[in-house]
Amino acid sequence: MELLWSNKALAARDISKIIKEYIGWEKNTTYTVIKRLIDKGAVTREDPGFICRANITKRKIQEIETKALLNQMYNGSLENFIQSYLANQKLGASELNALQKIISNQGR
Repeated sequence: MELLWSNKALAARDISKIIKEYIGWEKNTTYTVIKRLIDKGAVTREDPGFICRANITKRKIQEIETKALLNQMYNGSLENFIQSYLANQKLGASELNALQKIISNQGR
């Protein structure tokens, strides 16, 4: 998906070459993953040339994955996640100010 988000559209053969170089997957493995993404509606395929395009934004995926993480690890509670995360962090004044700004903007 990162390839498609950064390139807008790529032929499946080009995706396969790039993935082979960086991850080591064989062509069949990459094509199987592309097919699954198409079946799930995350990628669209255009012919001729088996051109692939992302059908979902990176931001939407981040939202979905964040909700899944909260549900799986923190029983769906943002408060539990924040408490757990902050208990293990040393935040500086600028980070605390940024967090306060984010929180105050939520009330608007």
